Amino acid sequence: MSQHASLSPERWSSFSLDQQILMIANEMNRAGKLPDPRDRTLFRASYERVLNLADLTIRVQPRPAFRREMLRRRDLAAELYVAESPDPSAHAAALRLLLRFTPEASRQLAFLA
Repeated sequence: MSQHASLSPERWSSFSLDQQILMIANEMNRAGKLPDPRDRTLFRASYERVLNLADLTIRVQPRPAFRREMLRRRDLAAELYVAESPDPSAHAAALRLLLRFTPEASRQLAFLA
């Protein structure tokens, strides 16, 4: 069962957009720091959490333009999820793109390796 399976849209909407983006990015960061990046099972579990949180964010955000852009970022995560094997460079690019979504999240780019 997913770690965030019981997280309701009401609870998720109580977080600011910056917090929502940063929590999704945190899950992506965890996926990128797995001890064995070839471990598809752990990588996919991390990306399931990323997709669940992205879905919640899309669901609770009222602005259509935002939802459209977030759906694009979710599509990138979904491509990584279904890939035959984890691609560290594609993962890093998707994480950077997500962090550029808000000014607050963008500040975290300096901390990525």
